[in-house]
Amino acid sequence: MDSVLRTQGRIGPRTLLLTAAAVPLTGWTVHALVLHRRLAASRRDPLTGLLRRDAYTVRARRILARHGDNVAVVMIDADHFKDINDNLGHAAGDAVLAAFGARLTAWAGPHAAVGRLGGDEFAVVLEMPADRRAHRLEQLVRMLHTPVTMDDGRTVDVAASVGVATPDATGVRDLSQLQRAADAALYEGKHSGRAHLATKEHATVASTNGRRAGRPGTALWGRAA
Repeated sequence: MDSVLRTQGRIGPRTLLLTAAAVPLTGWTVHALVLHRRLAASRRDPLTGLLRRDAYTVRARRILARHGDNVAVVMIDADHFKDINDNLGHAAGDAVLAAFGARLTAWAGPHAAVGRLGGDEFAVVLEMPADRRAHRLEQLVRMLHTPVTMDDGRTVDVAASVGVATPDATGVRDLSQLQRAADAALYEGKHSGRAHLATKEHATVASTNGRRAGRPGTALWGRAA
């Protein structure tokens, strides 16, 4: 009987200590879960659900490192977006941005990096072999020129300018250089209704805040202007 009591005496405090420790541990677990959810939410734009710039950049660089020459960096700008906001209201503008986010996500697939870089500027980095490039970009242009239906039933005509840079066409593999080249091609073909493919010359174009029209590029794959 004494040995049982001695055993209980040894186990009792330890059990109490573990039980007491479990209370703050549970609290920290809940706290960690909340922080994880907040972190995950902070990685994404609340309107479109797309990755914010930092999270997009991390994922895009991983894709480039993994797939090399089979990667395409696609820059997208919504055309006439200010007119939509001014003439139809910010609710219409938000609906267009949300629709673009959903369309880019559907088009790019789950393994791509799809980001909203700010305002009406988007970027996608994805695996895209050269033999599928034309078909995929034609599909993207069609999707981005499909009218957006708002909750109240109104439709908004939309369009987008698209620039594309690939390592094989530009001769560079750095994400920043590829984005700059794609951006230059985009602005060269602004409002053309086509996706424009960057050349080696576009990779050398200086940019101011990522915005400056480039040198001659190649117009490809899309609707007629």
